[in-house]
Amino acid sequence: MVKRLAVAALLLAMPAFAAPLQPDDIVKAAPRSDWQEIDPADTLYMDLPAGRVVIVLASGFAPNSVAHIKALAHDHYFDGKGAIIRVQDNYVVQWARDPEPPPGKGWAEFDRATAPSFKPLPDADSYAPHAGFDAGFPAAGDGKREWLVHCYGAVGVGRDLKPDTGDGSELYAVIGQAPRHLDRNITVVGRVVQGMELLSSLPRGTQTMGFYGKAVKHVPIQGFRLASELPAGQRLHLEMLKTDSRSFASYVEAWRNRSGPFFVRPAGHIDVCNIPLPVRPLKP
Repeated sequence: MVKRLAVAALLLAMPAFAAPLQPDDIVKAAPRSDWQEIDPADTLYMDLPAGRVVIVLASGFAPNSVAHIKALAHDHYFDGKGAIIRVQDNYVVQWARDPEPPPGKGWAEFDRATAPSFKPLPDADSYAPHAGFDAGFPAAGDGKREWLVHCYGAVGVGRDLKPDTGDGSELYAVIGQAPRHLDRNITVVGRVVQGMELLSSLPRGTQTMGFYGKAVKHVPIQGFRLASELPAGQRLHLEMLKTDSRSFASYVEAWRNRSGPFFVRPAGHIDVCNIPLPVRPLKP
């Protein structure tokens, strides 16, 4: 009896262990230095009847493709003339000029030399020796080369059979389970950071590969502009958590080892496409 009382007293004297932080807690506590404003010169606004889709471009990974997409936006290539023409369930949403002109000569910017900014996850990847993040984008690599991967929200360049036939005049966004088999086969030029629900909720196309059978079903693109070409008062000022910051490293660990009353067995493992990348309105 005395022994039990002594143990109970010891337990009461010990400090209570704090509950492990959840991913949202880490994001809220991240210092200002761990956030960066999204550059309006690398931000596209695609305005649909239902609202605005915001795309951040990966200039460092696909410089030629991104430069051409920016030129198309500057020339109002899609404004009132482009449309979403394909919505394939659990796969992609695709848009182009309506009707589609023949694709021009493009670029096969599938990978690049591995940069010091690439931060691999500690877990094995099914499609590459390493997977992680680089400059705000999900990426993978083999130690010498790295490439952007097809996670939910990734934006890529449509092409024909030849690798260099994608010029940015036809684009798609991933709306389903990550089609990683497309990695290094198609140029990835960015990712959607706001408005994914406007794309993923569109009616599915009923023709082969999810194309809409009739033009009347196409979803018109009302505007497709670079944020930097709009007055500051008309821009959405956003910031994202730096993927090379200490806060992001803690955020990844919290996702790898989900805890709390619901989780009976923390996985201790994470796939690169299962980590949401935090984006929020820029704080003054």
